[in-house]
Amino acid sequence: MKRRDFLKSVSGLAAGAALPAVPSAISTAYADARSETLLIVSEGGPNNLDIHGVGTNVPGYEVSWNCYDRLISHEMKSGPGGVPYYDRDKFKGELAEDFKIDDMSVTFKLRKNAKFHDGTPVTAKDVKWSLDRAVSVGGFPTFQMSAGSLTKPEQFVVIDDYTVRVDFLKKDKLTIPDLAVIVPCIVNSELVKKNASEKDPWGLEFTKQQTAGSGAYKVTKWTAGTEVIMERNDDWVCGPLPKIKRVIWRMVPQAGNRRALLERGDADISYELPNKDFQEMKANGKLNVVSLPFSNGIQYIGMNVTKPPFDNPKVRQAVAYALPYQKIMDAVMFGLANPMFGAAKDKPTEVAWPQPHKFNTDMEKAKALLTEAGYAGGFETTISFDLNFAGVNEPLCVLVQESLAQIGIKTTINKVPGANWRTELNKKEMPLFTNVFSGWLDYPEYFFYWCYHGNNSVFNTMSYKSAEMDKLIDGARTAAASGDKAAYDADVKGFVDLAFTDIPRIPLYQPFVNVAMQKNISGYQYWFHRRLDYRAMAKG
Repeated sequence: MKRRDFLKSVSGLAAGAALPAVPSAISTAYADARSETLLIVSEGGPNNLDIHGVGTNVPGYEVSWNCYDRLISHEMKSGPGGVPYYDRDKFKGELAEDFKIDDMSVTFKLRKNAKFHDGTPVTAKDVKWSLDRAVSVGGFPTFQMSAGSLTKPEQFVVIDDYTVRVDFLKKDKLTIPDLAVIVPCIVNSELVKKNASEKDPWGLEFTKQQTAGSGAYKVTKWTAGTEVIMERNDDWVCGPLPKIKRVIWRMVPQAGNRRALLERGDADISYELPNKDFQEMKANGKLNVVSLPFSNGIQYIGMNVTKPPFDNPKVRQAVAYALPYQKIMDAVMFGLANPMFGAAKDKPTEVAWPQPHKFNTDMEKAKALLTEAGYAGGFETTISFDLNFAGVNEPLCVLVQESLAQIGIKTTINKVPGANWRTELNKKEMPLFTNVFSGWLDYPEYFFYWCYHGNNSVFNTMSYKSAEMDKLIDGARTAAASGDKAAYDADVKGFVDLAFTDIPRIPLYQPFVNVAMQKNISGYQYWFHRRLDYRAMAKG
């Protein structure tokens, strides 16, 4: 992208150097407008503005987080390097001005002055309709709600116009945290119902294209694959009014162009740059670069265990011994990740996730296991990745391709457009792939519920099913709810050991969130969803 094209796209706000001398009042107004506008550049953008939509991608989370409110959110604490970091265990009201947790329910009192973007008051009926929608639309949203034992519309009870009760089906440590993630957002029910149909009773087509929330921002323009423009909702009451009035988020596919826009000061903030760039930008010190490990997250190589030859555990173990772990850490990540491989053979399993497995690169072992599995001559397959994150995924897949070729596994690289990635994951047809999963709730049993449980969620990308695994995951959840630490510890160690024995997915590393921003940007916060929260950000 040429500089002049980018500057045009932000309505001239970044073109200060080209302005002629103007009266001071106009100069002040211009400076104010520039200081109140956040210019973001990234590789990919949202494919859907509604978190409840089918196949909504990770950039879509960012829109939903900033444009919708939830009943509750997290308090913040000081994280690594002093960066504000969400507090996993502490909650505060968002749309709820007050909430009371009882033995088998939680009651929320809503703010009486909260309004949707069209001026309609937010009431208990909107809350119930939105939570009913989340547990009923199916797919990712419904599975996410089930992670906190929120599965039935009957659980959400309207007491009066501004009071809602959520009844618990059972004691579950994850229920309250699950109400603070992105999915249980509150939607303008009357507006969406007017735009629903018999075929689309939840109005998903309508909310795919425009926001219908009460959040701090609203989308005023979206050109898929090109640009999102969000304006501040000046009537927002669920927190201090944000200092940023306008967000302009441009999709700039070339990493070199994104870096150039940052270094020239034409963009305020970017992420998804190559790790080499982040390391170089850290070294030259002209920009602020934040690097923090994903909470509860790993990048992994996954194998579909329902499809030969990956239905054979020895083939999966052979792949685990053939992967070029250290090369990936050095040549792709440039050290900006925590290794999840090569643990000492005598190291005991921890009650923690993520933690390293004991596989390391050993080609002789890999070849021997492949021969034992009946594939001495190797085989052909495809390895797939999400193009939205090509900066990491493509060089990673090239290294894996080269390494697997040494044991006779010939791979063709399949580059899946980011807008289609979730849909392809849902099909459960890709035999070999790389992906990232980062659990929104930072508990081992939550990660494993999503990724290894026989309920077979979208993120159980390997279609892995094991009665023993399910028993351990369910046992850990039950033990966590009752406070039985001994049982919990045993079950967590049990499911980690089983995951590393059956090895349907091979952890590579715990990635870092890397964000580069101008020195005058403040208020960056790390959230479980790893996306930007504009509400706390400001420009000096």
